[in-house]
Amino acid sequence: MSGKSAVKVQDDYYAQRELKKGAAGWVLLSFLGVAYVISGDFAGWNFGIEKAGWGGLLIATVLMAVMYTSMVLSEAELATIMPSAGGGSEFAKRAFGPLGGYITGTAILLEYAIAPAAIACFIAGYCGSLFGAGGSLLGMVPEAMQGGVSMLLGGTWMTKALFYGIFVGVHLYGVGEALTLIMVVTVIAVAALVAFIVSMIPHFNMANLFDMKPAADVAGATTFLPNGWLGVWAALPFGMWFFLGVEGVPLAAEECEDPTKDMPKAIIVSMTTLLIFAALILFFGPGGSSAFLIRDAADPLIGAIQSPNAYGGPTFVSRMINVVGLAGLVASFFSLIYGASRQFFAMSRAGMLPTFLSLTGTRKTPYVSLIVIGSIGFALSLVVDGDSLLVVAVFGASISYIMMTASHYVLRVKEPDLYRPYRTPGGRITSGVSTVLGCFAFVACYLANAKMTMIAALVFVLLIVYYLVYSRHHLIDYDPSEDDLN
Repeated sequence: MSGKSAVKVQDDYYAQRELKKGAAGWVLLSFLGVAYVISGDFAGWNFGIEKAGWGGLLIATVLMAVMYTSMVLSEAELATIMPSAGGGSEFAKRAFGPLGGYITGTAILLEYAIAPAAIACFIAGYCGSLFGAGGSLLGMVPEAMQGGVSMLLGGTWMTKALFYGIFVGVHLYGVGEALTLIMVVTVIAVAALVAFIVSMIPHFNMANLFDMKPAADVAGATTFLPNGWLGVWAALPFGMWFFLGVEGVPLAAEECEDPTKDMPKAIIVSMTTLLIFAALILFFGPGGSSAFLIRDAADPLIGAIQSPNAYGGPTFVSRMINVVGLAGLVASFFSLIYGASRQFFAMSRAGMLPTFLSLTGTRKTPYVSLIVIGSIGFALSLVVDGDSLLVVAVFGASISYIMMTASHYVLRVKEPDLYRPYRTPGGRITSGVSTVLGCFAFVACYLANAKMTMIAALVFVLLIVYYLVYSRHHLIDYDPSEDDLN
């Protein structure tokens, strides 16, 4: 433990903190990787148009696609070396020591705990389009009855509470059931995306992509880059939204059938699928409607298909996509809660966070972590808007990306002879490219929303202080996940 204090634990410590082995093969893991991210195709990415115009978002998305592809290829190698529920935190721990592992794990927690709260806000937005009454489930109630039940269902808080309650409950029931449900919901969401793309193709017009006026006070602004090149930088966090979360596949390593074979295959299949959908949505969404009209919509796909340039109002197809489109938001919401709970579990089991967070029940699920994640996310979704929460999630994500890809680079230098069942194409060049782009994405958070970035930074610093003052002196002397390290 690098000279730090190590806590001895009772014989039953790990018996109370076990996950279910062999619950997932590469197919389920591939769906998990897509599910983490697929909500980004339904909502969130369009705020990048407001920051940079369509051309700026296009450039930002291409840069982030390069960063994510490089990163997941690096992760595929690391995941076969260190198949642990800690994922990126274990990679950084091996490369940089316990503090590096803690910083990375904390950044992942910030991403995975906050992202579901942002998605809950987008879910309420889609419910608003579908049911009315401001995004509340109250819109489902007959008008004559709404007064009597408004105290129960009124406001978007009930929508968010219902989704958190149901899907945290499924995770509490069992990992196999949760991953299977994630797969089913993801298939439905993919079908909705395909229906949307097919519906928008006949209405595609290149002029729709460039209908934002250049900013008068920005030098060099054009219809392609309405806010200039600085706008591209500010749009990076929203370009990330097409891929944000795919790096969480290794968090399922301890519940995987064969990590050395399944992890690389699942990570690569997931990323390939996401790249295809990002390109299609980015072109045919605004291209079939209007970049200007959907730039700040909470439900951009519905806004696009109902725009004057497309179908001009609600249709059977738009209603169907709205209903089924909720599956995309639910898929990411559901899977990110899974990822957050496993990161909490791994760091708690190692003593980096309070150890009660890693307790598992008779069904081998980390029930305390799940309840804590659900409570934090629900509370945040009530007081902070979705696009602000998105920036906070990207803040944590970008730190973890820098640390994970740097870990790949460092371990290639420090331990060149380490057994690697899968080797990243391009080696250190690949991880180096991702590290540099991750630094740009980190700075872009401030350009996108300086206030929320500073709040996120303050929380992050306080968590690091907690480690330096307390938890580094209470690290557990042994972690069974390290049995698999070569």
